[in-house]
Amino acid sequence: MTSSIHQAREALGHRLRDIRRNAGLTGVALTARAGWPSSSKVSKIEHGKQTPSEDDIRTWCRHAGAEEQISDLVATVRSIESMYVEWRRMLEVGTHHRQHASKIVEAQTRLMRWYEPLLIPGILHTAEYARAVMGRVIDFYRIPDDLEAGVATRMERQQILYRGGRRFHFVVAQQALHTTVGNAEIMIGQLDRLLAVTSLARVLFGVLPTGAEYRVPTNQFIIFDDRLVNIETISAELAVSQPREIALYAKAFNELSQQAIYGRAARRLISDVLENRRTEQPPECEPELPSGHE
Repeated sequence: MTSSIHQAREALGHRLRDIRRNAGLTGVALTARAGWPSSSKVSKIEHGKQTPSEDDIRTWCRHAGAEEQISDLVATVRSIESMYVEWRRMLEVGTHHRQHASKIVEAQTRLMRWYEPLLIPGILHTAEYARAVMGRVIDFYRIPDDLEAGVATRMERQQILYRGGRRFHFVVAQQALHTTVGNAEIMIGQLDRLLAVTSLARVLFGVLPTGAEYRVPTNQFIIFDDRLVNIETISAELAVSQPREIALYAKAFNELSQQAIYGRAARRLISDVLENRRTEQPPECEPELPSGHE
């Protein structure tokens, strides 16, 4: 049991306890109304030691007069066991499987909102940039090396940028343009790719300037329509499906997007970073002629 799942269970238990108390019910009284065999069930649920079933939630709320909270609480229950997946477990069969899973979720999405503080969003990668990023992932987590298969699938994911009526709203911190992935040559190709992507009609690409005011606590996250949020941490990926939490991430994204710059201003910023990268490239040396052929 991960600490995050336990914390989620505890948070759910506290909400249910408040619902029971607000209804003026003791644990024994709720148990009797629900027809449960023992009041220990109520105690275990409220202390995060047991995850209630969806039927438990409906019964609890119905007897406590809180039917309006059922849908939100049921969504919480559905997400608890799937909300936290350790990278080590997810990637134990290599990176290809993870990329394929992302491809499925993205294909079901009409509006994708994506915030990145450090790197370029995955579906905007060049093959070289993706290879450098995923190579570091394989090395860091010491997982099976299926780099080429993983890169190929990541490149396939990019087809959604050109198909269907989907819309994409990306916001990256300015640092993401400067973070060196691989080498200067790889960065030049990636920045050039960004300039091309910003011209797509279905893509809104914003850059959060370095000097932007701090308004919301944040980290990397992706919002898929209004049904799912994925957050990547060092140890795991979190999948948030509770409407109340999704609304919180949507609020954070809205704040970040209001501070970002778009259009010509964003392209100018990308172009400036690109030009700096090009000037960093060492000049090509003239080939040295063999002695006697001056």
